[in-house]
Amino acid sequence: MAQATLPAPRAVVAVPSFTFWSKLKRYPIIPVALLLVFLIIPAVFADQISPHDPLEQSLVKRLTPPMWMEGGSSEYILGTDKQGRDVLSRLIHGARISLGVSLSAIFVGGTIGITAGLASGYFGGWLDNIVTALIDITLSLPLILLALVLVLVMGPGFITVITVVSFLLWARYARQVRAEVLQIKEQDFIARAKVAGSSPIRIMFRHVLPNVVNTLIVLVTLQVGTVILLEATLSFLGAGIPRPQPSWGVMVSDGRDHIVAAWWIAMCPGMAILLVTLSMNLLGDWLRDQLDPRLRQV
Repeated sequence: MAQATLPAPRAVVAVPSFTFWSKLKRYPIIPVALLLVFLIIPAVFADQISPHDPLEQSLVKRLTPPMWMEGGSSEYILGTDKQGRDVLSRLIHGARISLGVSLSAIFVGGTIGITAGLASGYFGGWLDNIVTALIDITLSLPLILLALVLVLVMGPGFITVITVVSFLLWARYARQVRAEVLQIKEQDFIARAKVAGSSPIRIMFRHVLPNVVNTLIVLVTLQVGTVILLEATLSFLGAGIPRPQPSWGVMVSDGRDHIVAAWWIAMCPGMAILLVTLSMNLLGDWLRDQLDPRLRQV
């Protein structure tokens, strides 16, 4: 009597388990939608969509809760602050300040850092030593102390914030670009450009810089959230955007004394900072995965 043969066991294939964070990073529509809702659209159309003047005060209506709470009003959807100003209107106009500071600081700091990184990595020698020393010195300086010193010299304001943030950002761009250039300049196409008689400036900006663009795009995306957080921190400490301008950091600072009785004053701008920073980080991770061939294959 023939014995029944058991089927061979199937090989177990390990299926990677995707966490919520990894799934979120795979779909850029989510962070892009958050950025449009909380940063870009409010910044561009602040005057059109803002229900009130962000600087208009009404002591009679001070500390009005949001509309869904007892005592709230549909006139002030997110309530009012301690001076009776509409929180939603200040939140919308604060997005314009945050976006303006981010773009300005990234443009200034990025231009300086990219130029310094290209020259340092390509020429090397004494220039590389000087730029590297300046990068190390800049990154070792305490940002808050530097900001307070500049405030004493220049006074708080939009230009002060851009100066402080640009001073910090240029070193990060220079260090990243320098590391990329050190690898690229050893490639064969750079040697052929030299043989063809191209000048060093032409080689740097025509042949080297396009090969660092992918890295720069990711770095710029990640730095937007960092700059917004820095601006909010400086404004919170009184070293950034001066009152009564509706900066998110200023709004959080105004609400810290009323965090129990009027939590919405600090909570609303705090959530906006959190969502925008998180969205920029998610978008930066997605761009890195798409622009890096090794990560895209994985």
